[in-house]
Amino acid sequence: MTTVNVKKASYNWRVVDIVVAALIAIAGGVIFWAWSQGAALVSIPMNATYPPLTGLIAGGWMIPAVLGMLIIRKPGAALFCEAVAATGELIMGSQYGTTVLISGVLQGLGAELIFAAFRYKKFNLPTALLAGAGAGLFCGLNDSFLPWGWNIAYEAIDKLAYITFTTISGAIIAGALSWVATRGLAKTGVLSSFASRKAASEPVFN
Repeated sequence: MTTVNVKKASYNWRVVDIVVAALIAIAGGVIFWAWSQGAALVSIPMNATYPPLTGLIAGGWMIPAVLGMLIIRKPGAALFCEAVAATGELIMGSQYGTTVLISGVLQGLGAELIFAAFRYKKFNLPTALLAGAGAGLFCGLNDSFLPWGWNIAYEAIDKLAYITFTTISGAIIAGALSWVATRGLAKTGVLSSFASRKAASEPVFN
C-alpha cells in the first residue's frame, strides 16, 4: 500500500508574519488618519443631502483587516491588523478619540469571522467581498447601536440605510480593492515568503 503525504497549511505565526502584519497595520494607521481627514470634508455634502450616505465612505477604515488576512493567511490576521491600525490612528491624533480602538476591534472581528467561516482556506474575490462586507456590517452596527455610536439618534430606517451603506462600502473598498492589491503585490514577488505568493494566478471565484 502506498501512502500519500498531504502537506497541511501551518497556522502558526512566524516572525516574518508578525513583522509584515505590523507593517500593514502601521500603514493602515496612516491610511486611517488620512481617510479621516478626507472623510471630514466629503461628509459635509453627504450630511447635507442624507446623513446615512456617509456610510458609503466607511470602507477605507477596513482595508487593513482584509488586506492583512489576504496576505498573511493566518488566524487572527484580520483582527490584529485592524486593531493595530486603529491604535496607530489614535496615536497620530484621531478626531474620534479612543472609540477608534473599539471600532478597529469590531471591524477586524467582522472580517475575521468570514475568513474563519471558510476555515481560512478561501481567499478568492467572493470571500474578500464578504470579509469586507462583514467588517462594514460590524462598523454600521457599532455606529448605530452602541452607546458611543455616532448615529445612535438616527431613526430606525436611517440606521438600516447607514448599515447597508457601510456594508456595501466595506465590500467594495476594503474587499475588492484589497483583493486587487494582493494580486498586484504577488506579481512583484514581494509575497514570496507567504502562502499568498501565488495570489496573482489563483482562481477568481473558486
